[in-house]
Amino acid sequence: MATWNEFENDAPDIAAAGRQMLYQFGVGLAFLATLRKDGAPRLHPICPTIVDGHLYALIGPTPKRADLRRDGRYALHTFPPADVDDEFLVMGRATFIDSTAVAGKVRADLVGRGMTSTNDELAFEFHIESVMRAKYPGGHGTWPPKYSIWKSR
Repeated sequence: MATWNEFENDAPDIAAAGRQMLYQFGVGLAFLATLRKDGAPRLHPICPTIVDGHLYALIGPTPKRADLRRDGRYALHTFPPADVDDEFLVMGRATFIDSTAVAGKVRADLVGRGMTSTNDELAFEFHIESVMRAKYPGGHGTWPPKYSIWKSR
């Protein structure tokens, strides 16, 4: 698995497009898919952010946090842009970060982007196994998209 920085160094064009889609609304926005205890998928909107070359999120006491602590496998899909159907998907394993210094940096980044934060949130890093970008060259409803795939070594 890789950090965001390692992914970005290997695939700068895909990473730049992904970063733009992640922050298209100012704050990072994406849907997070996790696995429930029974193995069924669960989908949640979250506010991920990139700090010091790592992909993080602060997650409050919710089912998604319990899912990640039990089984870190995840899929993170950015919100769709308003003018095209482009997609950006990151998959891998998330880990709880037991560092007040890292959590503080992540919190400061999110607050600086206009988010509010509470003290009951925990920091998770999203380690990257694979990334998919779909570019729809003709805008909404065009097919087929051009796919770009990146996999961690």
